[in-house]
Amino acid sequence: MDAKSKRRDVTISSLNAAIDALNLAKEAMGMTPAKAAFGSVSIILTMIRVGFRPVHVGRPLANARRIP
Repeated sequence: MDAKSKRRDVTISSLNAAIDALNLAKEAMGMTPAKAAFGSVSIILTMIRVGFRPVHVGRPLANARRIP
């Protein structure tokens, strides 16, 4: 396994741990605003983990800047 693969595995493992911790915190919280905040951050981390690339709103897709 090369260094790039190891970094990717460590990063994905860290993201999974953070997502799990946020989901547990969201379930433990009784306040709705806190649940919404934890849920939103968990969704963002999940999108990062799966490599979701947001489309820029207001610009045609053909003119959107590619994210390397």
